[in-house]
Amino acid sequence: MSYALAVVADAAERLPAAQALADKLQLPCLGCLDPVEVSESAYVLQRGERLQLCATGRKAPGPVCVDFVGGALAHRRRYGGGKGQQVAKAVGLRGGFYPRVVDATAGLGRDAFVLASLGCEVHMLERNPVVRALLRDGLERLQRASLEDTELAAIAMRLTLEEREVSAGEWLAEQAAESVPVVYLDPMFPERGKSARVKKEMAAFHQLVGGDEDADALLEPAFAACYYRTVVKRPRLAPFLADKKPTLSLEGKSGRFDIYTKHGVPG
Repeated sequence: MSYALAVVADAAERLPAAQALADKLQLPCLGCLDPVEVSESAYVLQRGERLQLCATGRKAPGPVCVDFVGGALAHRRRYGGGKGQQVAKAVGLRGGFYPRVVDATAGLGRDAFVLASLGCEVHMLERNPVVRALLRDGLERLQRASLEDTELAAIAMRLTLEEREVSAGEWLAEQAAESVPVVYLDPMFPERGKSARVKKEMAAFHQLVGGDEDADALLEPAFAACYYRTVVKRPRLAPFLADKKPTLSLEGKSGRFDIYTKHGVPG
């Protein structure tokens, strides 16, 4: 039998955790297997020291995981430009003003972590249960690392994940009008076949998760819920979300931030 996705463990002692995850996600558990040896499924969630989404087979690209402690995000936390980063400018962060942000399409949590590391409280929403499992695992490892690192401890306190299985549109519609300082949207944009800049492992991730085809429907409830602004991250040449022109845009080499303002942020 073949499956789109299954769960494996990297060692016998992690098999109970792998089985529990499989039960929660209603996926088959294939036991202790290396992803390169799996033939029943195109992708597996591997339960190891970290939870990883892996393509299977011997020529598969590398795994995808959420790492808030090391790797690229650790480098960006130390050397990424601080409050001068475009994402910080887009949400209105400045000295003495650190708005609470709801990242309604959190994905792998990279921008959410950057904003939390700069001082914002960030609540992440992610409707895809597999991606949410990766986020939860990343947060748990961040919290363990924070026990020995005061800087990480402060970030961990500011970064939370919505545990309910709820779509961003539903969650935003539940909020009182103008109750969220900043709503941040970074909907998954369908990849173009010519996009050489997308790493192979991320291309595999996009293939499994798919694009947010209902992204246009998020702008209205996001803007209703926000107090200061709604920020939409887009590829540089992508159309405006819901074809609605923003108040202003911050453009970079490959992407841009479209900003829909409501009330002005403190000067």
